[in-house]
Formats: sequence, C-alpha cells, structure tokens
Amino acid sequence: MRPDGNLGLLVMAATIYLVRALPLVLLRKEIRNPFIRSFLYYVPYVSLSVMTFPAILSATASLWSGLAGFAAAFVIAWADGNLFRVSIGACLAVFLAELIV
Repeated sequence: MRPDGNLGLLVMAATIYLVRALPLVLLRKEIRNPFIRSFLYYVPYVSLSVMTFPAILSATASLWSGLAGFAAAFVIAWADGNLFRVSIGACLAVFLAELIV
C-alpha cells in the first residue's frame, strides 16, 4: 500500500466531517428566513437532479433515445406522478427510439 493513501483518506474524512459538523456548530438557533429555508429545502432535490440528468442522456446508445426517455418520463410524471408508470413509460420510449434510430 502506498504511504500517501492513508493521508488521502484522512483528508477526505476531515472534509466530509467539516461539511456536516460546521453548520451544527455555527448555527445554534433556528433559521427563520423563508428564502433560506426554501433554498435549503430544495438542495437535495437539485443535487440529485444534477447528478442524474447526465446519466440519463449517456445511458443509452444514442443521445436521441436518452432525450426521448427523458421527455416521456417528464410528461408521464407531470400528468400522473406514479413512479412505476414513469419508469415503464421511459423504458418503452427509449426502446422505441432505439428501434427507430
């Protein structure tokens, strides 16, 4: 094992610990500002979307089939909201797009 491997692990652990522990130490009272509360409420959703969207486009053989699956999932989710129907509809759209393209 390389000697600097443990140092990298310690730096990563310290970084993660600081990101999680600093808000608890610095913010002792409840956040009452509605803008900040709303911002903090949506951060997990935005982070997940930013990580997922590129994978949606690159998971298929072509960009167009990925866009077709995304569009189908978006429309079905907007109309229905049922996760099972959204996933089945997106898979079918990708399958059909791959047949055409």
